[in-house]
Amino acid sequence: MNRNAVLRGALGVAGFLLVMEVLGRTGVVDPYTLPLVSSILAGAFGLLSDEEFLTGVGITLSSSAAGLLIAVAVAVPSGVVLGTMPAVERAVRPLVEFLRPIPSVALLPLALFLFTVGEQGKIALIVYTSFWAVLINTLYGMRDVDPLAKETLRSFGFGSYDVVRRVSLPSAAPFITTGVRISASVALIVAVSVELMAGGDGIGTFVSDAAAGNRRDLMIAATAWTGLIGLLINSFLAGVERRVFRWHHVQAGEDVT
Repeated sequence: MNRNAVLRGALGVAGFLLVMEVLGRTGVVDPYTLPLVSSILAGAFGLLSDEEFLTGVGITLSSSAAGLLIAVAVAVPSGVVLGTMPAVERAVRPLVEFLRPIPSVALLPLALFLFTVGEQGKIALIVYTSFWAVLINTLYGMRDVDPLAKETLRSFGFGSYDVVRRVSLPSAAPFITTGVRISASVALIVAVSVELMAGGDGIGTFVSDAAAGNRRDLMIAATAWTGLIGLLINSFLAGVERRVFRWHHVQAGEDVT
């Protein structure tokens, strides 16, 4: 993303916040229903020194990271197997298509019943939801490998394992990275959702407590920080992806400036 795009985006956000502040000040929008933007921003900056909120951020991010790492560790090998063994992929595909659309929140009671210790239920749901994007992207990445490159390696006497290690995985790496980036945002969403619904510790619990205390300014401020954290994570991973796999984006005809 170039600087002009970033600047236009920042101006758009600033303009929206200014309009909302004016609507609140003039009474068009009830400040009780939706606090003034200035109050929300003041609350947001105040949260930077709020120990309870910062602790919650750390708990949410650690749960998200743990669930994401487990999902990647399971999904990538699974995607490699399915991508290199069409018969296995055809046999497993109906199960994948059945399980993948199930919302994580629908599985929350089951997760809390099966995992009764600490953060285990939340992490289990994060693993379940984050797994699919990495799996599907790995599978499609393995399918996208140039057949000629694989046949060339085989003609030199290399076995299936070497073909996967030397050709298939490097070629599929950009797809896998995209899956991880998508799943990172999903992991954060699921973590906060579970905290909102089931309690415990984390950003979601802080938001729920702020709503219960009728502190709508803090509720919206904490929610805004969650969105900003998700944006920063996605932007960081996207930047790493563009830098490491620049060749892939060039081949796809994408703008990598």
